[in-house]
Amino acid sequence: MTKTVRLGQAGVAGTTDEAYRERRVSGSTWAAVGIFGALSFLVLFGPLLAPHPPAATNLGAALEGPSGEHLLGNDHLGRDVLSRMLAGARLSVGFAAGAVAASGVVGILLGMVAGRLGGVISSLVNRTVDTFIALPAILVGLVLAAILDPGIPALLTAVFLTAWMPFARLAYALTVKISAREYVEAAVAIGATEAQIMRRHILPSAAGPLVALACLQFAYVLLAIAGLSFLGLGAQPPTAEWGAMLAEARPYMERNPLLVLIPAGAIVLTTLTVTALGRTLGRRWALPSA
Repeated sequence: MTKTVRLGQAGVAGTTDEAYRERRVSGSTWAAVGIFGALSFLVLFGPLLAPHPPAATNLGAALEGPSGEHLLGNDHLGRDVLSRMLAGARLSVGFAAGAVAASGVVGILLGMVAGRLGGVISSLVNRTVDTFIALPAILVGLVLAAILDPGIPALLTAVFLTAWMPFARLAYALTVKISAREYVEAAVAIGATEAQIMRRHILPSAAGPLVALACLQFAYVLLAIAGLSFLGLGAQPPTAEWGAMLAEARPYMERNPLLVLIPAGAIVLTTLTVTALGRTLGRRWALPSA
């Protein structure tokens, strides 16, 4: 009997240790949180911290390296690179966050409605998602550029049209799964409306995985915005945007490699940071494949 109790206690202790390790936040996750917080600060206050006007030119100082006055040097028109990076953070990261928020609201709403109502609405939403989810934002941007003038409206439209579908697919899968739980069936039995069920029961239970997906989608949207701007389909000169800055710096890579490395490094660092957060949240909330 004593041996059995000890084995049981060892099993409980092992389970507790495993649960603790799963809940423990790694150092890399804290680093990602810190970098994300710094990026959020730059988006909000970056332009106020810029030492020079982002569009101010000085051809006499074109392509100069870092100095005391220009910490990251000057571009081919003599514009301060640090000031343009700070201004570009608000455009690149801010537009990515706004696009993810808008596409998330639309996708989650459509997915939840399809999961609850079923029938024709469910078939229509799922067929639409299955048909268009493989379309890359670059391709949609090329089509829109042929219809509209290249610029911010075409850029955001292309990103939105491709970013809402993963939210709809995941929200649909979670809604179907959560709808089978007892407390949802009890809410239906007492006469709760579909809107009340989705707002009070479905959405709170599905919030964790959806937030994790939003982080992963943010990285995809940021790369799409930078890629479209790099191709000339997004932000137009002299607007400071990280992808557009890459395109402008490409002819001068040999003379001043920092002009390419700085915006490219910002894009990569931001993407890796938000992706790490999304994967951590996905493991914590058991993000299902949808």
